[in-house]
Amino acid sequence: MLGTDFKTKLSSLYGDKQGALLFQKIKLLLKDFKAYRNSNPPALWDEKDIALITYADAFSDKKKGSLQVLQTFLKQYIQDRFSIVHILPFAPYSSDRGFSIIDHKKVKKEFGSWKDISNIAAQYRLMIDLVSNHVSVQHRWFQALLRGSDKYEDYFIWYPPNALPSEEAIKNVRRGRAAPLLNPFTTSKGVRYLWSTYSVGNIIDQIDLNYHNPIVLLEMVKILLFYLSMNVSILRFDGIGGLWKELGTNCKHLPQNHLIASVFRDILNGVRSNTLMFTETTTASITENSSYLSEEEAHAVYNFSLAPLVLFSLYTGSTTKLSAFAQNMKVQKGNTYFNILDIHDGINMYSVSSELEPQELEVIYNNAKQKGAVFSYRKLPNGDTSIKEMHMTWWSALNEGSNQPFEIQLRKFLTTRAVALSLKGVPGIYYLSLFGTKNDVDAYTKSNHGRDMNRTKISYPEIVTQLSKPQSKEAKIFNGLMALLEKRKSLTAFHPDAEQEIVTLDSRLFSLVRGAGKDKVLALHNLSADTVNVTYLRRTYALEPYSYIWQEL
Repeated sequence: MLGTDFKTKLSSLYGDKQGALLFQKIKLLLKDFKAYRNSNPPALWDEKDIALITYADAFSDKKKGSLQVLQTFLKQYIQDRFSIVHILPFAPYSSDRGFSIIDHKKVKKEFGSWKDISNIAAQYRLMIDLVSNHVSVQHRWFQALLRGSDKYEDYFIWYPPNALPSEEAIKNVRRGRAAPLLNPFTTSKGVRYLWSTYSVGNIIDQIDLNYHNPIVLLEMVKILLFYLSMNVSILRFDGIGGLWKELGTNCKHLPQNHLIASVFRDILNGVRSNTLMFTETTTASITENSSYLSEEEAHAVYNFSLAPLVLFSLYTGSTTKLSAFAQNMKVQKGNTYFNILDIHDGINMYSVSSELEPQELEVIYNNAKQKGAVFSYRKLPNGDTSIKEMHMTWWSALNEGSNQPFEIQLRKFLTTRAVALSLKGVPGIYYLSLFGTKNDVDAYTKSNHGRDMNRTKISYPEIVTQLSKPQSKEAKIFNGLMALLEKRKSLTAFHPDAEQEIVTLDSRLFSLVRGAGKDKVLALHNLSADTVNVTYLRRTYALEPYSYIWQEL
């Protein structure tokens, strides 16, 4: 199951002696998981695979636990329209809406239980997060460090006050935060400065794990195997691009990172070969992001570049940049993209820093400001800051403050969704977009945390009432989106592995042909305020402002 190649990877990370010892420990763990092996795994994906991205407590109802409410919503409204349900972290946590985990193997009591999770896994392909870069300060490992444990001290990266790294070394570390990288904590052995990449705002709550310690990797393998025992179909590897820290480098996408990713993939292949690995990596280009796509690493990577490029097209009326980007969306068989426009985080702007010029980024920022966006920043090596994320809902990004008729606003929304649904890959849709939820200014005002603009908890009784009214905004958006999903699922040309050709017909249109032979679709998306007429294969198509056409050829 795991052979010489796997052992060699561990030796490359930890040396021959430590690598061999870790190899034996992992082999012992895997013996208990033979029952979960699948010798005839199903196809990886097809055109019917669409993911709903949601929190465990996305919907609230005083009469039921959060996960039970989610199950009710899925049964009553979603049914088989989505095949994948991605439940964002549901373990006990201390901040960042789940990503500061206290105990990976538990379900937050207020949400429900593993039985609730299993019930959803029985109906859908369940996708969950392996948060492997850091843990909460309330995690038992970190609490043990504070008490002076020699064992757990090496689970983290720390420095005494008299041996801190140079400013030069620290400033080279690439990260999506402007807060200090090293933060002081008082332990029973004195003050220790802990490496904390992802803490949010002024709360230093997420402490990075030390993957130079092979036991840390072993601990994550144990958690991985536990998740597999719970019938997880897809694992999202959160923050995997920066697991391995090496002072003197930017600590991103190092060779050791790729080795760790391939170790996780080898275990998936050996234990549950039908479980997919999606990596969440923030990169400056599609080339760098795609470096995780291979037989040895991820099945799919997050396509963070798509959202800002679609917005740029919509804000300018030109799809030239989007089309150029899509031309480079090339993957080998067995790999694909996870195409998203919105998720629990903000709209990632670092991902297009190689695609758009500074003045083009400013076009997006200026439009986003008018639509109520809040920005978060990352620190650059020279000490300056740069916008990392824009925080706003997808509906607000398109329509906030608009005086256009609702029909036009809805058309904008559905056409941008059609872009993501037409591209090569597996599409994902964030739960707030089901109803066209607007920026949650109240939540942001209370927390001063930008991401809360896009993390609204929805009253289930209230949304049921709105969906029961055919003329309500929520019902029109939901029904329009569901019809779009059904159309996508009916066309085999939209299989993630189907051929994709970007065609240039008019700069205002994002145009592509999917599929081959008799299963071909021409997908035209007008991202401008103009009526556009184009001809393809001697047939003329007229597209109203912000409309789309999917035509079987």
